[in-house]
Amino acid sequence: MAAGTALGNTPREGPRRAFRPVRTVGGFPEGRGHLEGKERGILSRCIAYMNQQTAVTQATAAKKTLPDAQTVTEVRHYTDDLFYFRTTRPQSLRFRSGEFVMIGLPGDDGKPIMRAYSIASPAWDDGLDFYSIKVQDGPLTSRLQHIKPGDEIILRPKPVGTLVLDALLPGKRLWFLATGTGIAPFASLMRDPETYEQYDEVIMMHTCREVAELEFGRELVESLPQDPLIGEFVGDKLKYYPTTTREDFRNMGRVTDNLASGKVFRDLGLPCEKMDPSADRAMVCGSLDFNKDVMAILEGWGLREGANSEPAEYVVEKAFVG
Repeated sequence: MAAGTALGNTPREGPRRAFRPVRTVGGFPEGRGHLEGKERGILSRCIAYMNQQTAVTQATAAKKTLPDAQTVTEVRHYTDDLFYFRTTRPQSLRFRSGEFVMIGLPGDDGKPIMRAYSIASPAWDDGLDFYSIKVQDGPLTSRLQHIKPGDEIILRPKPVGTLVLDALLPGKRLWFLATGTGIAPFASLMRDPETYEQYDEVIMMHTCREVAELEFGRELVESLPQDPLIGEFVGDKLKYYPTTTREDFRNMGRVTDNLASGKVFRDLGLPCEKMDPSADRAMVCGSLDFNKDVMAILEGWGLREGANSEPAEYVVEKAFVG
């Protein structure tokens, strides 16, 4: 356009030519100036590469990242009903051994299905361990039991819980009383050096229906004295008393029965047949009925229930029942 010529006032130079479609060959214009042979091949490959990269970018964008996502790094199935899994740990997560967090997976409608899970690893570990039941029609565990390394789960980094050393008054002997997956918070506490610094004896009572269901706890307890990080703290302080209620085993009976009858005290060679409120402390984690029955026994011996705000002789986790 000539300088000073107003838009819309451009003079016409001869008659307007009729529009003719331009023929193309291989995506390029045919005729004068079109690319030949080798040049066309190079440009074709460039365009194909760019199309491929665009498809990859679009696929990556389409992949949804879970909120508060952590990656599964290990999965072990102990029985048809019990499994263990380990995940990465959020850099911001600080917790006390024995606490729990909310974990979950998206439901069919995309909304998260969340449940409380005790952290089964100690506060110093750079990963997070969990121990879970499998409920085939359970909203979460029916999905969670199929996770594998590399998958993501939702993990809300806000730990809470009452099964912590701070909720107990000082004592000499600490009892961990659990059924089934209730051993999870104690798997954390049994690997915490502070547990052995505060108590002269630590007793892990764990009851399941069958022997195979005790395997998670057995593996852990047997590995602790040789553990390079905390073995020197554990020493001979930890005593393990596993029992079954259905399958024959060297120790049988419910935690409540073995406590009330004094059998566990005799079997472990303790100089008493009940807990002493001045020396014994206890933590309880199991079903609602189990918790109530154990609490009745402990309070009958004079132990009082404690909390983070008011430490006492025993604590019970109520987040998983009711």
